Amino acid sequence: MWQIEEHRRVDKQLSASTLIEVLKRYEIWKDIARVSEPPGLRAIKGFHDEALSGEWKGHRSSRLGLEWRVIYRVVANVLLIQVVQVTAHDYRRP
Repeated sequence: MWQIEEHRRVDKQLSASTLIEVLKRYEIWKDIARVSEPPGLRAIKGFHDEALSGEWKGHRSSRLGLEWRVIYRVVANVLLIQVVQVTAHDYRRP
């Protein structure tokens, strides 16, 4: 089973202003990532899971809704998924 590590700013990004539906989808995303591993995320078409390029090379993005994305990277040798950012489709590095 994979572990999910969230960056400290993720809590702020998922503050009270975030839609309840996005929070629910994020929790579902985490459950699938833990159990089905990263390939399981790619198998679900609704997430539109994809590798990022440019400044975000080495990271992946999954869709939580039309606007919201979760940006993460996979550390396979320790079975760890590091969630870097949950954002309203803003890929600029913090």
